Amino acid sequence: MARGDVFSVRCPSREIMQHMTSRWGVLALVALRSGTLRFSALRRRVNGVSERMLAQTLKALEEDGLVERRALPVVPPHVEYSLTPLGRGAAEKVNALADWIETNLSEILVQRAGR
Repeated sequence: MARGDVFSVRCPSREIMQHMTSRWGVLALVALRSGTLRFSALRRRVNGVSERMLAQTLKALEEDGLVERRALPVVPPHVEYSLTPLGRGAAEKVNALADWIETNLSEILVQRAGR
């Protein structure tokens, strides 16, 4: 398959888009833009996410080839996460969305309050 079609119900691009653009997917990708993070540091950075939800999000992003998981052979076990080259490209895109939201937050809140 050369290119996906997100408007097609059968296209796997929809599932990948869900992984990337879920609340926790966006935040994990943006957080990892700064570099490799251990699971606990990533969880602190993505404030408010449960351990289980972050683990599920990272697993999906790993399966999509966006995040690399590296288990270090130490006691206690340490796991690190980093972006793959593909993941860096995806992180730039979702970071632009997050930045747009932060930049326009005041206007969005005014619009929301006026409804």
